[in-house]
Amino acid sequence: MPETVFTEKAPRPVGPYSQAVKSAGLVFVAGQIPIDPETGRLVEGGIREQTRRVIENIKAILEAAGTGLDRVVYVTVYLADLSLYPEFNEAYSEYMGDVRPARVTVQAAIPKGALLEMSVIAEA
Repeated sequence: MPETVFTEKAPRPVGPYSQAVKSAGLVFVAGQIPIDPETGRLVEGGIREQTRRVIENIKAILEAAGTGLDRVVYVTVYLADLSLYPEFNEAYSEYMGDVRPARVTVQAAIPKGALLEMSVIAEA
């Protein structure tokens, strides 16, 4: 039976979805944009600051699910502009440098004018 995951340390869902769902030994984290969970606002700064906020949100959700970034097996990244890819990778590597999950990165329109959105799948 799927189990809903929720933490106050990450932004509340803005629609009819969960922050994450645990099922079949995996944790599926919904797409996260760089919203500060304390203010409910998009963080200021460029792609590096926004990437750090997104990963901190994902980290909090994974911890609430009883796992962590070191258990991530798949990442989906949406960038507002693929020219941000090199700077994104630098900030991403601060958190995921030793972890090498499979990943796809595509350019897309992102809600609230954010520069990126990320979702992950991790082992529970």
